Amino acid sequence: MLKSIFGKLMAMFSLLLVFGFLVAGGILYYFLSDYAVKDKVQLVENSAKRVENYFLAYLGSYENLAARIVFERSMEFFSSYSNSMIWIVEKNGHIFHSEPALPKRITQNLIDDTGYPLLPDKRQYERVMSGREISLKGDFYGFFDDGEGPWLTIAKPIFRQGKEVIGAIYFHTPIPELQRARSTVFRLFLTSVFISLAVSALLVYVFSKTLSKPLKQIKSAARVIANGEFQNRLDIRSRDEIGELAVSFNQMASALQKLEEVRRSFIANVSHELRTPMTTIRGFVEGILDGTIPSERHETYLGIVKEETERLNRLVNDLLDLAKMEAGELSLDMRDFEINELLRRTVIKLENLIVGKNLQVEAFFEEESTYVNADPDAIERVVLNLLHNAIKFTDPGGRIRVSTAVSKERVFVSVEDDGMGIEKDEIDFIGERFYQSDKSRGKDKSGTGLGLAIIKNIINEHRQEIWVESEPGKGSKFTFTLKRA
Repeated sequence: MLKSIFGKLMAMFSLLLVFGFLVAGGILYYFLSDYAVKDKVQLVENSAKRVENYFLAYLGSYENLAARIVFERSMEFFSSYSNSMIWIVEKNGHIFHSEPALPKRITQNLIDDTGYPLLPDKRQYERVMSGREISLKGDFYGFFDDGEGPWLTIAKPIFRQGKEVIGAIYFHTPIPELQRARSTVFRLFLTSVFISLAVSALLVYVFSKTLSKPLKQIKSAARVIANGEFQNRLDIRSRDEIGELAVSFNQMASALQKLEEVRRSFIANVSHELRTPMTTIRGFVEGILDGTIPSERHETYLGIVKEETERLNRLVNDLLDLAKMEAGELSLDMRDFEINELLRRTVIKLENLIVGKNLQVEAFFEEESTYVNADPDAIERVVLNLLHNAIKFTDPGGRIRVSTAVSKERVFVSVEDDGMGIEKDEIDFIGERFYQSDKSRGKDKSGTGLGLAIIKNIINEHRQEIWVESEPGKGSKFTFTLKRA
């Protein structure tokens, strides 16, 4: 069970709930005990003050029967009200009055010649008779040793006219009574805990199922895609992180599907590019060897064989260069050079292609001399590829524009054409390995989709950026940055 997300969530939430209730229960148990004692002390103190007033009134009219009845009734009431045994103790330790009356088994050995029970241990009354209140837990120095449990004893001195101590009021409450109150509250707490746990477990179950269901869908879809079926998509419409994951997953599936199409197209293109020159070379060589081609034409056909061999060599070199770049083995020779001059030289190298299509080339340089820090050979390769693509996809009589601009520590180099442009759904894949845009836009079918991938890797190695702006029917503009020297 713990191997699944559902099981882990159930276990985690259950442990958190149990731990939280245990902590809350422990704190409640501790404070209930403290609160019960404090509440009892407060109740006793209030009751003791009233009993003291009735007792002093009774002493003031000792022979008055009504005053005696009021005093005894008050003792009886406060004893019941506070659930306590109340004593009036004289200064010499004699128990003058007890409510309820002390059992004979306790008092029969304590009554002396005065006729009143005498507390046997001076510690039971000396301190309170000196004018100090006392609060004790236990058996009251052995007085309550009947095994019924500990008692809480609170004693307050009685002052005549606020000065002379004439006795004390004792309240004895069995602590089990306090514990019963605490236990009652705690039982109610435990009942609420079990109800809360049951409801929480149900909610956690529903939540876990809700959370794990889309994850299972993602897992199943991932297995399908791993088997090469990239058409599968998720239908998860939640707006949380799982919903975002589902959107990203669908985007990944679309990208993988597109890349698979690119890969198949690339294999077909490379196979064609390799097969065509190899067939040409084989045919001409066989014709020369078997005499089909007359000797006076050997030089012409051997020149064609040489051109096809060079074409194969360029294709293989591009593949090797791209593999080396992607492996991080490209070594750059970083130098300061004038980028405007490099652009001029590159345009001149492609003069035959430009003139052949009757293209107009414009140059705009923000500064007459703009120096950059880069590998000049690598950047020349970038510009050659961009210009060659611009020539390839621009109709005869069209326009190509090269420009440089400076912004702080960077130089922006752009190559722009007014050709057919690039479809919006293809822009994100421009520069991906082996990707070719729609080759029907140009008559030159020789590309293998490696040029822009090589460009992207070169610019990345320079830790710079390259991007394209394009609109179908309005041309394309490739821009890359270089570090200003």
